[in-house]
Formats: sequence, structure tokens, C-alpha cells
Amino acid sequence: MKAIVLAAGRGSRLKQMTDGRPKCLVELGGQSLLRWQVDALLSGGVDSIVVVTGYQHEMLEAQGFPTRHNPDWQTTNMVASLLCAEDVIDEPVIVSYSDIVYAPKAVQLAYASDAELGVAYDRDWLGLWRARFEDPLSDAETFRVRDDGLLTEIGATVGNLDEVQGQYMGLLRFSPDSLGWIHKIVDENLELRSRIDMTSLLSRLIDAGHPVTAIDATGHWCEIDTQRDLAVAEQMIEAGKLVRAPASMLTP
Repeated sequence: MKAIVLAAGRGSRLKQMTDGRPKCLVELGGQSLLRWQVDALLSGGVDSIVVVTGYQHEMLEAQGFPTRHNPDWQTTNMVASLLCAEDVIDEPVIVSYSDIVYAPKAVQLAYASDAELGVAYDRDWLGLWRARFEDPLSDAETFRVRDDGLLTEIGATVGNLDEVQGQYMGLLRFSPDSLGWIHKIVDENLELRSRIDMTSLLSRLIDAGHPVTAIDATGHWCEIDTQRDLAVAEQMIEAGKLVRAPASMLTP
């Protein structure tokens, strides 16, 4: 299976840490976030990886992986970056944000799913959100799953904990059919194509009647969006709650 890592953004909320490098090259536990992702993806069953670049793209190109470039990275979101690599989606692929770390098990679950479009989520999200935020509801979003595993709501503002059955991790599975669903939404509106974010897209796909499958990947993971997140992740490593996958020997 192939994977796409969406790494076009700068990560300005990490402040000076990304002044001269893309967000995914910030280090956690002595290794870049990108290396954490690569090792987890390969250990989880992926055998080729394409990186979508934007900010400081030369630094990512120097890593040796095949790349696709989003020249409009400053004014677009994850969906636009994904579409820069749509030629890769000629079979089901794993898509990963570049600011998350996760265990190979999450990749294996997405790999094994038969979903046309699958979204990995963490059912036990609240402890992590309490460590990351003074008020966990300030950053949480709705996430509702039917008994049959289909996602019914994602990305709306949260009023109480009952609206959150899990939190979206930024790890997905896309098929060629689901790519067609996306084009039906964005091709008729170029402005929408450039500004829509991933959770808004997923919400629109659900509203249009497309099956979006929730993949329960509850386990050891973290999002690195701020310096506080980085400190939380370092503490998780010390506590054994974040463990790097075995170092890969992938030749790009």
C-alpha cells in the first residue's frame, strides 16, 4: 500500500521552531516528526511514501522521498494539498497529516479496512486533550459514529462532551472512488477547492450521502500543533505512552 504525507504547511504556532524548516522536521524525542511517521507507516504495511511539500520544500525534497508540490500552500488547506497528489490515488492509499505521531497499529487498521473513505479516530481522547488544553472543549470537535461504524458528524463546534465519541487523528484511507466524490464537491467551486479544510470536506461528503467509515485506532498518538503539545509528547515518551516504531531502512 502507498501513503501520502501532507507536509505543505509551516506550523506557525510552533513559532521560531519553524522559522527555517517545515513543521514535520521539528524533532520529537531526537527524531523528526516525519521520521516518526515514516517508521510507523512502513511498520504498519505501507511500502511507498509520497510527501506533499509547500513551505521550505527544498528541505523535504532533500529527504529523498518522491514529492508533489503545493505552490499555493500559504493560501490553501489540506484538501488542496491532497489533490496535488491525486495521481497517487490509483488504489487505496493511507493519507497522514505531517504533524501527528502514531503507532503502526493505527496504520494496520486503516490498511486492513475495506472502507472507500476511512477516518482514524481516538475514542479515549479526553485525557490527551486535558493535557494539551486548559479547557479541552475549546479545541474539541463533534464526532458521532453509528452502530454500523459510519461517521455521521464531524468538525462542528462542541457544546458538551456527549457530542464527542472520539477525536479525528489526521490519519485517513482514501480510494479512487472517494477521490471522485471529492471532485464532485470541489470542481464546481474553485474558491471552495482552495479554502476547504479536511473536516469540512468530510462533513460535506457525509451530508451528500457518501459512506465515511470511522476506524477506531484508539491508542498511543499525539498531535504536535504548539510548543505545549511538543512538551506533552515528550512527557508521553518518558511515560512509555508514545513509542517509536522500529527504524525503517526504506530507500527513497
